[in-house]
Amino acid sequence: MPNVKELMSAIEGGVNKKDEELINKAYNFALKAHEGQKRMSGDPYFFHVFETAKILASMGMDTQTIAAGLLHDVLEDTKTNEEELKKIFGENIVFLIKGVTKLGSLKYRGHERHVESLRKFFIAMANDLRVVIIKFADRLHNLRTLEFIPEEKRSRIALESIEVYAPLANRLGMGKLKGKLEDAAFPYAYPKEFKEVEEIIKEKKDLFEKYLIEIREKLETELKKQKIKFVEISYRVKHKYSLYQKLLKYDMDLEKIHDIVALRVVVETVEECYRVLGLVHSIWNPLPGRIKDYIAVPKPNGYRSIHTTVFTGSGGIAEIQIRTKEMHAEAAYGVAAHFAYKEKKTAKNSVNISKFGWIEELKELNYNPAEPERFIEHLKTDFFNNRIFIFTPKGDVIDLPEDSTSIDFAYSIHSDIGDHTFGAKINGKMSQLFTKLKNGDIVEIITKKDAHPSSKWLEFVKTAVAKKHIKSYLEKNSLLARLKSFGRS
Repeated sequence: MPNVKELMSAIEGGVNKKDEELINKAYNFALKAHEGQKRMSGDPYFFHVFETAKILASMGMDTQTIAAGLLHDVLEDTKTNEEELKKIFGENIVFLIKGVTKLGSLKYRGHERHVESLRKFFIAMANDLRVVIIKFADRLHNLRTLEFIPEEKRSRIALESIEVYAPLANRLGMGKLKGKLEDAAFPYAYPKEFKEVEEIIKEKKDLFEKYLIEIREKLETELKKQKIKFVEISYRVKHKYSLYQKLLKYDMDLEKIHDIVALRVVVETVEECYRVLGLVHSIWNPLPGRIKDYIAVPKPNGYRSIHTTVFTGSGGIAEIQIRTKEMHAEAAYGVAAHFAYKEKKTAKNSVNISKFGWIEELKELNYNPAEPERFIEHLKTDFFNNRIFIFTPKGDVIDLPEDSTSIDFAYSIHSDIGDHTFGAKINGKMSQLFTKLKNGDIVEIITKKDAHPSSKWLEFVKTAVAKKHIKSYLEKNSLLARLKSFGRS
């Protein structure tokens, strides 16, 4: 039987007496509530909730969330009632448990049911992000025991994990969790492709690691010479599913992928990040166009780091990532990193989710029960697709899906700007409104009072927001035209 001490030791930063009491209480309650219950693996059901709580602890979640992880199935799968729970654990923890219970499981049992489940997910996210983080941890452990699930269910669970859970984790900046979800699901969602990728990694991994160890040693020596303090220098192998996606993009040509194994330098301050970048480029020549400064311009999900790709000699190419300790935590766990242990006592609103405004957009995304497929299509296009970052002339960053146009950009700023778009400058040059934007483009929208959308726009725009406003304008003005015509007759 899992020991509660194992869970305590997984909590980074340790626990005070009050937190220890809460975890012990939740552990013992869940153990008793699930007594006699078994999983399909034959293991006691308690193993699942314990592992869920351990995942939450490893992510640096507060003790309330970890306790809720231990208890997340007691309302649904045991005789425990809500009042009993509230009396013992308080309203905040019950709020989280109920949130997880309400979510249920995302099952592809027809589009309509699936869409409703997704809508519940988004509402839960807007109410308290911790509910969704618990659900992520729950799903990750379920994926790790997928071999015990009947074969016909494995593919469905794996696919929904890749298509729904992982992209959501990514939008929340939880890169490490995204990778774990995808890699756990990959063998069951695409078994043939998984084996192919495994062979590729097996063949090349040792070679890549060998010269990265050499690079690390050289860089470490130079950093010490320049008296630049560093927290750690490590390397990581690209997640298998992420590598598979890259291979698809480059026609399965491994030679075109330069970040299979990346070196990571973690320092204390932002200033030191740039000092390390300068030192790296003094040692090795950088690849043109491969320097990405996500510190100066963070990704919309909050990711911050400097990436540079360098020629290492002997034909070798390697990516080097440079970031602070704080950035490193955020890169791994995104929004979860904001639930600092020092703020454990705060309630559900301890995280400022203003930078996750897209959550509200998801909540408000138009849904017609008669057309659930359209909702899912909007979802994949607007929120889960590859993103590009477009700048306003003032330097603000607008996050858009790939293949977006200037019209999409205009509507993402404001519907009035979109409705009166007359022209667009891309990187200072007048361009057609339907030109596909590229990452890093600077776009200036030119408006006129008498300019208005045309039905032709619908053929080219990418985002659901743009389509919604264009259709709304066309329908409204079509009606006005009819009314005017009626008045004249």
